[in-house]
Amino acid sequence: MEGVRVLEVAQFTFVPAAGAILADWGADVIKVEHPVRGDTQRGFINMGGFQLDPNRHPLIEHPNRGKRSVGIDVSKPGGQEVLYEIAKTADVFLTNYMPAQRQKNKFDIEHIRAVNPNIIYARGSAYGDKGSERDTGGFDGTAFWTRSGVGHALTPEEIGGALSQGIPAFGDSIGGMNIAGGISAALFHRERTGEAVELDVSLLSTAWWAAGASVTQGMETGETMRSLMPDSISSVNPFMANYLTSDGGTINLCIVSPTGYIRDAFEHLGLPELADDPRFNDVMPLIENSEEAARLIAESIRSKPFDYWRQHLKTMKGQWAPFQSLVDLGTDEQALANDMVVEVEAGDGGKPFKVVRGPVQFNHEPLETTRAPQASEHTEIVLMELGLDWDRIEALKDSGAIA
Repeated sequence: MEGVRVLEVAQFTFVPAAGAILADWGADVIKVEHPVRGDTQRGFINMGGFQLDPNRHPLIEHPNRGKRSVGIDVSKPGGQEVLYEIAKTADVFLTNYMPAQRQKNKFDIEHIRAVNPNIIYARGSAYGDKGSERDTGGFDGTAFWTRSGVGHALTPEEIGGALSQGIPAFGDSIGGMNIAGGISAALFHRERTGEAVELDVSLLSTAWWAAGASVTQGMETGETMRSLMPDSISSVNPFMANYLTSDGGTINLCIVSPTGYIRDAFEHLGLPELADDPRFNDVMPLIENSEEAARLIAESIRSKPFDYWRQHLKTMKGQWAPFQSLVDLGTDEQALANDMVVEVEAGDGGKPFKVVRGPVQFNHEPLETTRAPQASEHTEIVLMELGLDWDRIEALKDSGAIA
């Protein structure tokens, strides 16, 4: 993406996450923030019950690393003029502001295209840019988790209620990746045809794509799967379930098709005799006697601690995984071997800040990026690059149009 300039007028994580991915890929992403308060998310001091350090802020670093920040008050005519000056030099305009705000502050598609007809205009929204709820706002907790059916599918029916999302900006980050992919296709299309398109991604559509197989099944049959309670076992396949260890850990077996895996699996699970037991030694009898097989597997796994199974099962041919927390993943050897964690300079001058790398890698190259900018950190630099002289910059500052 080197040579591509993205002008981002967006807040929170959905849409800014797309800018972060494009910055990871080499684009020059200019983030427009309010000259006084910055991105509203900078003011968040609590995330899921945890106090946040404003100088080491995960909800700022994750979706904003690698960008430059310019402070512009887009409600002022002078600020709008500066926005248009940047837009003239940009390939992509990226926003998640709602239609009324885009119109009021004159940065909807017709305003931006008036100064740059060749710009790709990308919108992120809660529920889409068409329909009666086009003007309805939302977050990933409402549009991605709750309304979409994702939260319902992941909540065991026996609970009798609804599980909360538990991961802030979950759908936001997935949706940001979708937007980045759409922008990549739009840039390719413009390169091939000369046509600049507008594109839309919603949190609702992001959730439905992520859950697409189940959504399709639901539309076809009227029924979909739901998560099972921890002590529930698949009714047909004992090699597909979560099993508790002696110290309260969990091992997930996920041998979707047991054919060819039965003997090896039973040997690794400490039950070699079951591989010769006619009740379990082939797929059909294994299915017919799955409840008894699951009971025996559960007893065996519960007899030893989590770390034993985590090491012992590494040579098993069938698929499995240790049930880890998000914190555990930060020290996972395989994750680190694949450069999934990147260190950036910390805004407070302390130890490096660790951020998650985007899922796409090119040529196994390590990612080089910078910390998220301070609010309005690059205003003067960017405007001087555009050719604005110091007198005009001072006048804009005095009027409150820029920071």
